[in-house]
Amino acid sequence: METQNQIKRTLTRPDAIQYINHVLDNSDDINRTQLANNLCDKFGFLDHRGQKQLSGCLTALRELDRKGHFVLPAPSRSINSKGPKRLGVPIPVPVDVPNTVEKIKELRLIQVETEEYTKIWNELLIHEHPRGTAIFFGRQIRYLVKSEHGWLGAIGFSSSALRLEDRDNWIGWETDSRGKFLHLISNMSRFLVRPSISCKNLASRLLGMAIRQFPKDFETRYSFRPLLLESFVDTSLHLGTCYKAANWQCVGQTKGLGRQGGRQKPETIKDIYLYPLINDFRRKMGSSSGPKIEVLEAIETTSGLDGENWAKNEFGGAQVGDKRLTARLIQSAKDQAEKPGLAFGPAVGGDWKKTKAYYRMIDQPDNSALTMDNILQPHKKRTMQRMKQQNVVLCIQDGSDLNYSHIPTCEGLGVIGKNQTSATSKGMHLHSTIAVSSDGLPLGVVRTECTAPEIKEKTNKTKSADLPIEQKKTFCWLQSVRDCQQMKEHMPDTTLINVMDREGDFFEMFDDQRLRSKDVELLVRAQYNRKTTEGDKLFDSVKNSPSRAKIKIEVPRQSARPKKSKQKVRKARPKRAAEVSVHYRPIKLNPPLTPSNKGKEPTSLWIVCISEISPPEGQEPLEWFLLTTIAIETVNDAKQCIKWYCLRWRIEDWHRVMKSGCNIEKKAHKTAERLKRSLAINMVIAWRIMLMTLLGREVPELPPEVLFTDLEIEVLELYAQKKTKTTPVVRRSSEDYCKNGWVS
Repeated sequence: METQNQIKRTLTRPDAIQYINHVLDNSDDINRTQLANNLCDKFGFLDHRGQKQLSGCLTALRELDRKGHFVLPAPSRSINSKGPKRLGVPIPVPVDVPNTVEKIKELRLIQVETEEYTKIWNELLIHEHPRGTAIFFGRQIRYLVKSEHGWLGAIGFSSSALRLEDRDNWIGWETDSRGKFLHLISNMSRFLVRPSISCKNLASRLLGMAIRQFPKDFETRYSFRPLLLESFVDTSLHLGTCYKAANWQCVGQTKGLGRQGGRQKPETIKDIYLYPLINDFRRKMGSSSGPKIEVLEAIETTSGLDGENWAKNEFGGAQVGDKRLTARLIQSAKDQAEKPGLAFGPAVGGDWKKTKAYYRMIDQPDNSALTMDNILQPHKKRTMQRMKQQNVVLCIQDGSDLNYSHIPTCEGLGVIGKNQTSATSKGMHLHSTIAVSSDGLPLGVVRTECTAPEIKEKTNKTKSADLPIEQKKTFCWLQSVRDCQQMKEHMPDTTLINVMDREGDFFEMFDDQRLRSKDVELLVRAQYNRKTTEGDKLFDSVKNSPSRAKIKIEVPRQSARPKKSKQKVRKARPKRAAEVSVHYRPIKLNPPLTPSNKGKEPTSLWIVCISEISPPEGQEPLEWFLLTTIAIETVNDAKQCIKWYCLRWRIEDWHRVMKSGCNIEKKAHKTAERLKRSLAINMVIAWRIMLMTLLGREVPELPPEVLFTDLEIEVLELYAQKKTKTTPVVRRSSEDYCKNGWVS
C-alpha cells in the first residue's frame, strides 16, 4: 500500500521554505493556486489517481503562512458563505415502515452524486440529525437510505480524525506511521436513522450494507481502498448497540478536543468504534508491534477481598459520570453485601441518608453514564488481573431469565415466557460469562448482556436459518468468545477456554474461532447429531470408536420439577457416582446449507463422548458429547476436558446465589435500565459470596483475615462459642465459618 504524501512536513523543511520564499520574491503576480501548482510539480504531490493535491498543498501553505515562515499573496476570492444547498421544505415522513428490517422492501443505499440528492441529504441532516451537516473534511462519500416506504436515513463518510490516542494505540502506531497511513482510515461522520422510524435491527443492517458498499465506491472515486473505518458515539445520547451488533469494536474514548485539537468549541467525550475492512490491516498500515496493550499486574485470587476494602477494589474508578457517584457506588455495594438478601433500606438498618443517596444514584436518567457496563468495568479489570495469575482459565457462559412480572409498570421489560393461556411473564434475559480457575474457584464476571426479549410476530415468516448470525439470538454467545480474544491480549501466558452448554453448538461459533479467535479454545456440549464430512452421523461415529478409558463422574442430586410453562416434567434424581466409558476422535463438520454459511469451509474439531455403562434402574443414563478445538491426543487430554466441562455448573451456582441469596428478582424499579444498575452491583456481591464459600472448602488453611474484618471475626467467634457451647475463644480458619453454616 502506498504511503500518503506528507505535504506539510515536506514544506516545513528548510530547503522547501527557501524555495517558496524564492518563488514569492521573484513572481510579482503569482496567486496561491499557482504557487500550489508549482509546489505539486516540484515535490511530486500527486494522489493515487495521479492528480495534483492542490487542496492539501493550499491548506499546508495557509498554516505555514500563519506561523510566519513566509507571506502569501492575498486570496483572489472570498470564501462562499451561502451555506448548504437545500430543498427548502421538510422531507416527507416514510409511510408504513414495518417494525422489523426483514419486512422492508427495496432497502438500498443511494450515493449522493447529483444536486437533487445533495439537497435531500442536507435537508435530512439539518432537520433530523443532532449535529446537522457541518463541514466534511478530505475524501468524502455520502449516501441516502431509500426504500419503497420513503427516505429512511442518511450516512456520510469523510477523512479520519487527525489524532486519537486510544485509536492510535489500538492500531499500534507511532507518530511517523500515523502521518504516512492516516489516509487509509475513513470516518463515518454522520449516521442517521430518522427519529420517526421504529424498526428492529434497521441500524445494524444499514451499517452492514455501508461496510460492504462504501469501500468499492471509495475505490472508484479515489483509486484506493480504505482499510479501517472509525465512528464516534455520544453515550449521553446513544448506547452504541447497533455498532456492537454489526461487529464494530469499541477501543476507547475521545478527549473532547475535536478535530482541531481544542482550537474550536469543546466537544463531548465520545466512544471510539473501529471496523477493520481486512484482516492484516495493521501490517499494511505500518504497525509492526500491534496494539499497545495495557500491562495488567497479576494478583492472587484472594487479594483485596477483605470486608473493608473489597468494594473499593471491585468498583473504584468506575466511569459513571461523576466521582461522587463512584464513591456512592462503592459505599452502596459495601452496605448491600453485609445483608445481601434484603432491600437496600432494611440492609442499612433504615438509615435514611444512605437509602436516599442509593436511590438517587440508581434513579439517574436512563441515558446517563451509570450503565451496567461502566459499573462492572473496574471489576472486569480486577478479574483479568486474577485470571493473569492462572495457567488455565475457564470462561463459562450461560443465560438465565429474570422474572419481573411483579412490577408490570416497569418500562423496558421484555417477554420471557408464555403459558398455556397465553399469559406472558415480563422480565429480562441475562447472558453472562464468568471466569473460573481450573480448580473451580470463581475469579469474577467478565461479560454481561441484559436484553428484553420479544415474541416473534405470527406475520413474520422469516426463518432463523436465513438470518445472518448478527441478527440471531445466539450472537451473544459468539460475542463472548470475541471478548475473550481481546482479554487474551492482556494475558498471553494464560490459556483461555470458553465453556458452553448445548446452546453454544452452532456452526458459526466454530467457524468464527477458526478465522479470528484461535487463541481462545472452545469446549461445547453438542446438541445436534450432524453428518460429518465422511458421511457418518456425529454421535454414532464417536460412540462406535474404541473405548479409551473408564472413569467415575459424580452426578449431583436433582429435585423433582412439575411441568411449568414450556419446561417439561423432571423426575427426582438421587446423587450417585456414575461409571462411564470415554471415547474420542477428530472430526470435520460441513457448514449448514443456509445463505449466511454459503461458501464456508468445513471446520475441524475433536469430539469427546462419555456414556454411562450401567445406569440405575429407572434413571436416564449419563451421556455427553463434547465438541472442542483442543487437540485430544491422549486419554488424559480427554479426562481434562471432561473435568473442565463438569465445572460449567459454577455459573449455575452463581445464578442461584444471585436469585436466592441476593434476591435480584425481588428488586423493583421504574425502568429496566435502573434494574440493570442494581443487578450489576449484586452480580459482584454474588461472586464474592460464592468465592468466600468455596475458599473455605477448597483452602481450609486460609486465614480468616483474608475474607473478614476484625469486627466480623470477633462476632463469628462469639457466635461459634454460643453454637458449640465452649468457653475458650479459638481463632479459627475460614473453613470453620463456611462449613458450619456461619457464612452462607
